[in-house]
Amino acid sequence: MLKAININDKLNKFSDYWSPKVIGEMNNYQFKLAKVKGQFIWHSHKETDETFIVLNGELIIEFKNEKVKLSKGELYIVPKGVEHKPYAKDECHIMLIEPKGIINTGNRSSELTSKNDNWV
Repeated sequence: MLKAININDKLNKFSDYWSPKVIGEMNNYQFKLAKVKGQFIWHSHKETDETFIVLNGELIIEFKNEKVKLSKGELYIVPKGVEHKPYAKDECHIMLIEPKGIINTGNRSSELTSKNDNWV
């Protein structure tokens, strides 16, 4: 029997921040869930756009000269090559949509660099 992916059940299976977990694939794209809190790092993805969807909470994505604030139910697509830094004052749950193999810290290596293809 076919089974739907329950996003809330998947979110309840992990607690670490800034470590995206894959919940599905479509063509060469992955759907990833992440819990975020505090500052991430400045980075960019030269090869792809990156989609942020806020499932719960509030996320701010900073750019060099401005920022965008996302609330539950909102999404933003960061164009490829644009340097950005996500931030969440309180715990926020997000979904990311990006091609398979994309590293979460993009062009930078950091203690926040997460292992790819980490399924939950």
